[in-house]
Amino acid sequence: NIIARTSVKYMSFNVHREVLDEQRLEEASQRLDYGERHPPLIKRLTKSIRCSVPRLKQTVVGCLPVLYWLPRYSIWEYGMPDLISGISVGIMHLPQGMAYALLASVPPVFGLYTSFYPPLVYFFFGSSRHISIGTFTVLSIMVGSVTERLAPDSNFFIINGTNVTDVVDISTRDLYRVQVAAATTVLGGLIQLVLGMVQFGFVGTYLSEPLVRAYTTAASAHAVVAQLKYIFGLSPARFSGPLSMIYTLVEVCSLLPKTHLPTLTVSSVSIIVLIAAKEINAAFGKKLPVPIPVELLTIVVGTLISYYITLHSSYNISVVGEIPSGLTMPSIPDRKIFGDVIKDAFALAVVGYAISISLGKTFALKHGYRVDTNQELVALGLSNMVGGFFQCFSVCSSMSRSLVQDSTGGKTQMAGVSAAVIVLVTVLKLGPLFQQLPKAVLSAIVCVNLKGMFKQYYDVIMLWRTNRVDLVIWLVTYVSTLLFNLDMGLGASIAFALLTIVLRTQHPQYSILGQVPGTELYMDLETHKEVRGIPGITIFRSSATVYFANAELYLEALEKMSGLDITKMIQYQRRQEAKQKRREKRAERRARRAAKRQKATTVFSVQEEVGQLEEGNEGQELEWQPRENSTVFVMPDSPRSADGQSSWVYLKDPDMATLGSASELHDGDTTTLGSSSEDTLSHDLERVSLGSLGKWTWDIHSIILDLSPTNFIDTVAIKTMKNIFHDFGEINIDVYIAGCQALVVEQLDRGGFFSESITKKHLFATVHDAVLHCLHHRGASSSLHDHECTLVEIQSCVFT
Repeated sequence: NIIARTSVKYMSFNVHREVLDEQRLEEASQRLDYGERHPPLIKRLTKSIRCSVPRLKQTVVGCLPVLYWLPRYSIWEYGMPDLISGISVGIMHLPQGMAYALLASVPPVFGLYTSFYPPLVYFFFGSSRHISIGTFTVLSIMVGSVTERLAPDSNFFIINGTNVTDVVDISTRDLYRVQVAAATTVLGGLIQLVLGMVQFGFVGTYLSEPLVRAYTTAASAHAVVAQLKYIFGLSPARFSGPLSMIYTLVEVCSLLPKTHLPTLTVSSVSIIVLIAAKEINAAFGKKLPVPIPVELLTIVVGTLISYYITLHSSYNISVVGEIPSGLTMPSIPDRKIFGDVIKDAFALAVVGYAISISLGKTFALKHGYRVDTNQELVALGLSNMVGGFFQCFSVCSSMSRSLVQDSTGGKTQMAGVSAAVIVLVTVLKLGPLFQQLPKAVLSAIVCVNLKGMFKQYYDVIMLWRTNRVDLVIWLVTYVSTLLFNLDMGLGASIAFALLTIVLRTQHPQYSILGQVPGTELYMDLETHKEVRGIPGITIFRSSATVYFANAELYLEALEKMSGLDITKMIQYQRRQEAKQKRREKRAERRARRAAKRQKATTVFSVQEEVGQLEEGNEGQELEWQPRENSTVFVMPDSPRSADGQSSWVYLKDPDMATLGSASELHDGDTTTLGSSSEDTLSHDLERVSLGSLGKWTWDIHSIILDLSPTNFIDTVAIKTMKNIFHDFGEINIDVYIAGCQALVVEQLDRGGFFSESITKKHLFATVHDAVLHCLHHRGASSSLHDHECTLVEIQSCVFT
C-alpha cells in the first residue's frame, strides 16, 4: 500500500492515520472530469429549454408567486389581520403620497396614483409578504432632481406679447414634469426587469448596509433643504449639478429676511403637533391596537382650518390646489426624454432595489420564508413600468409603512391590496376635499418623517468603535452624496466601496501557524498562547485569496515571516558560484603555466622567504611584491606544531585581483593549504552552497502554504506559486500546499502549475496531513531530539 500511515497511540487506543495528498485522493476516489461537470453550451441550452409539466409549473409559480400562497390563503386566519393592517397602511399612504409628490416636484394627486397602481402590480409578482410598496423619500428626491433639472421654472415663463414676464405657467410646467417623472420611472423599471430576467439580483449586494444608510442619511439632508422653501414661504433660485445643495442652502439663507410669516407659523405648528403626537404614539404604542394616524389627522385638521379661515386668499399661503377626481388613462411617456434620464433611471433602479431587498430579507428572516432576489427585481421593474404608464413616479418599499404593516398583524400582500383600496376611494371621492390643504403642512410631514433618517448619524459613533473601514465608507458616501448630488454621489460611493474591497484583499493579514497540542488544529502563533510551532516547518497563511493584486505581496510576506530573503540568498549563491568558476579557470591556467615552466622555476623555501621578509621589514607593515613567475604567496594560519608542520593560507596572486580582501575571508574566498601540498588551488575548491559558505543559517526544512481561505487563483498567482517552489527549492527547502478547494486544484491544473518537479503529491487535504508528511520525509535529516517530542505530540491526536 503506497498510502503512508502513521501509527497513533493515545490512551491505549491504536488509530491509523492516512496521510492524504491530492494524488492519493484522486487514486482513492472516482471524480467527474471537467466535461461531465461543465457540459457544452448546446447541451446546457437544450436542457434549459426542455419542457415538462413539473418544470412548467415551477416556472409559472416562480414568475407569479401569488399562485403559491393565494390558494393556501385562510380568510379566517389571515383575513381580519390583513384588513386591519391594510387600513392602517392605506391611511399612511394618503399623507405620504401627497407629501412625497412635492419632493418629486409633481402635483400631489400623482403621489396618490403612485400609492395605488404599483402595490397592485407587486401583489401578483412580489415574493415578500410584509413590505409596503409605494412612495419613498429618497426616490422622490431623486425624481425631483431630474424633473427640476429638465423642467426648470425659467423654461415656462409666460410671454406677454414680446415681453417675457416673471409669471410661471404652472399647469404647462407640471404637465411636462409629470412626463419627465413617468419616463424616468418606466426606464428605471425596464432596467430592473432586464436585470431580474438575466439573474442579476446579486447587484444589490454591492450596496453594503453602511453605504445604504449613509446614502439615505445624505438624501434626507437633501429632502430637508428642498422643503425649506415651503416651510419659510420662499422662492429661491433652482440649482443643479455638483454642490447644488450647498448653493440652494446659501440662497435660502440669503432670503430668510423675506420669510412669509403666516407660512412659517403653519409649518411650525404642524411640526410641533406631529412631533408631540409621534412621541405619544411611541410611548403608548404597545397599549394601542393600531397606531394613531397622526399624519392623516394633521392633514384633515389643516385642510379644515385652511378652508374656513381662507388661508390662501386672506394670507397668501400656498395650498395644494386642484385635485382631479378619478383615474387617468394610461399613456406612453415621451421617448425623447429617455436619452436625458438614462443615468438617473439606472441610479433609481439600483437604489430602489437595494432598499426593497434589504427590508424584504429582514421580514422574511423574521417570519421564516425566503425572498427571491431576482424575482424582486422583476416585481419592482413591472411595478415601476406599469406605474410609469399611469403617470406614477419611482417606487420602492417604505420602512415606516412596512413596520406598521408588520406591527398591526399583516400576514400577506393582501394588506397591500387593502391599502390600495383606501387610496382608490380617496382618489375617486375624497380628493377634491384636500384642495385647500397648505403645502407647508405636507412639508412638515416630510421633515418629521425624516427623524428616523437623522438618527442614523449615530452610525458614526458605532462604526468608530466596531469597524473603521465601514466608517470611512459611511463618511465618503455621505460627503459625496451631499456634494455631488444623488446620482453622482451614488456612483462615487459604489466605486469607493469596491476600492476598499480591493485594498483589503491586497493587504490581508498574514500569519505563521502552530499546532494546538493534542489536536489537528493550527492557529496563529501571535494570537494564541497555547499554540506551539513545529520545529523545522513553517506554516504560512493569508487571510485573503491570492490573486494578481496581492501575489507579489504574498511572496514578500512569506520571505519576511519565514526569515529568509530568497532574492539576496540566491543572488549571493550565484555570485559565489561564478567566483568559483573563475577560480577553477585560473587554477587550470596556472597549472598549464607551471607545467611549461617546470624546469625554469626556482624552488625556494617558503619558510625562508617569509623569514627574510620579516627581518627586512621589522617594525614595518609587510608589503608583498609579486614574483615574475607568479609564485603563490602564503602565510602561517596556525602556530607551528612540534613536528615543524603548519597550515598556510593563500593570500594573493597577481592574476586574482578580486581575491585577498579580508572582508571576504569568511565567504570562502580563501583556501587553507597544507605546507607540504604541491597541488593546484582547485584541490580544496568544492561546489559552493549557502550552507558551506556559512553566510546564512536556518533551521527550516519545509514550508506549508495554507490556501484554505483561497476560493480562486489566477495566472499571476499560479506563476508566483511556481516561483516559490523553485526559489525555496534552490536552498533545499521543500514547499507544500494544504487545504486547497477542488476549484482551486482544478485551476492550478488547467494553469499548468503541475510538472515533473511539482506534482500533486505536494498538495495535501489538510495542514495536518502536510505536517505529518514533512516530519516523516525530512525529520530524519534534522535533529532527532528537536523532532522527537513534536512527532509524538502530533501523533497523539485523537481521530474519531
